[in-house]
Amino acid sequence: MPHRRTITGFSNPTVKYLRSLRDKKHRKRERKFLAEGLRLLTDARETGRVPEMLVMAAGREPHPLLTALEAEVERAGGEIVETSADILSKITGKANPQAVAGVFAEFDTALADLDRNAAPIWLVAQALRDPGNLGTMLRTGDAVGAGGLILIDDSADPFSVEAVRASMGAIFTQKLALARWDEFLLWLRAGPEGQSGQLVAASLRDAIGYREAPYRAPCFILVGNESQGLPEAYEAACDLRVTMPMRGRADSLNAAVAAAVLAYEVLAHLER
Repeated sequence: MPHRRTITGFSNPTVKYLRSLRDKKHRKRERKFLAEGLRLLTDARETGRVPEMLVMAAGREPHPLLTALEAEVERAGGEIVETSADILSKITGKANPQAVAGVFAEFDTALADLDRNAAPIWLVAQALRDPGNLGTMLRTGDAVGAGGLILIDDSADPFSVEAVRASMGAIFTQKLALARWDEFLLWLRAGPEGQSGQLVAASLRDAIGYREAPYRAPCFILVGNESQGLPEAYEAACDLRVTMPMRGRADSLNAAVAAAVLAYEVLAHLER
């Protein structure tokens, strides 16, 4: 039978454990992460991912989606915990927390498990530092029907509370892989003739207009670090380098915004 209980004290060991999952060191040790909000947890349930522990605020409004989520957790033998809104706020680090949060096992992020031909578009980010940008790129990938997001080199943790929150559920709908640059490039070029991925960089170096570029599927859209951009050697290895016009004083777009603009242009080109 599933374990249901109520927690009323801030010093409860379970509260301390849940709070620890906001810290990368503890997430990596436990290989667990936190997600919050009924919509986000429903997205997870609909993709076959059920929280190992469901934490709910006492006195919450009843909702059929929450009832369905509780039932799924019970069927999976998970744990259901009720607590106060104040304790839930302490757990999530959010002043106005959602009425429900869940603990999930981290996903396998091996590059070798991806099928490059499973989708026409993939997003790739090199040394992305901002978890908000990371979550936004996952959300963009979901919106354009991308296969997923590949994080190159040392990037922000995709399982941080901030990244998961910014993904708006796309952490559960998008494939996610972590790789070093050399590993990624070898994997990308290993496909059969005519089926290896096309690597496209948003760049200012020797680039053509993003609306004139000859995109082809599967297209891998590469953006660089928020402050440094892409290393020159990485750009040189790309099949295409494209640029977007800057009409004002800014000389570049936010990394996640650039990825979104380019992804929709690639999508429009491939659908013509």
